[in-house]
Amino acid sequence: MGSDLLAALALMLVLEGLLPFASPDLFRRLLQHAAQLDDRGLRISGLMSMLIGVVLLYLVRH
Repeated sequence: MGSDLLAALALMLVLEGLLPFASPDLFRRLLQHAAQLDDRGLRISGLMSMLIGVVLLYLVRH
C-alpha cells in the first residue's frame, strides 16, 4: 500500500510539472488568475479537483 501511495505522489508531481514545462507563459497566467480568486473560489476549485480525482480513481480501480 505504501508503494502505491508513493507511486501516486510521483505521478501527481509529473502531471503537475507538465504545464509549466510545456507552456510557462500559460502557467503564469493561470497562477495570476488563481491569485485573484477569493477563498470561496479557491475552495470550490479544490473541491472539484478532488471530486474529479476520486471519480477517476474509482473508474480506474473498478
